[in-house]
Amino acid sequence: MANLASTFNNQGRWKEAEELDIQVMDTKKKILGVKHPDTLSSMANLASTYNDQGRWKEAEELEIQVMDMRKKIIGAEHPDTLIGMANLAHIYWSQKRHGEAFNLMELARELRIKVIGENHPKIIAAKETLEAWLIFQDNTLSEER
Repeated sequence: MANLASTFNNQGRWKEAEELDIQVMDTKKKILGVKHPDTLSSMANLASTYNDQGRWKEAEELEIQVMDMRKKIIGAEHPDTLIGMANLAHIYWSQKRHGEAFNLMELARELRIKVIGENHPKIIAAKETLEAWLIFQDNTLSEER
């Protein structure tokens, strides 16, 4: 069902994706418990669906909850925790909280370098995101002048 929810999300069928994401999350909470990594992944999937719908406050709240639980359960430098941190940075960016987004993405990138190395594709992608965000901010400042 989670794969079908992801397919719906990729097709822009967000309401259907959301319904399945909630069903998967609720089922995993009942069977595995709220602290299980699979449950946390299903919560992160729902946060992603909310983000794709432009429901940033709901996405933010859920992503923070997942990230905080992952920090406690698997550690602050675990790859899944760092992915959540980067996802939260994107949610902040979507809300035009550019400074917070940039700082959080930079922190996630720095921690990822420690864990997976500087040449990993995720590090390169994070660097490209940060560069794009800097260009956007520079252009925005130029337009405001």
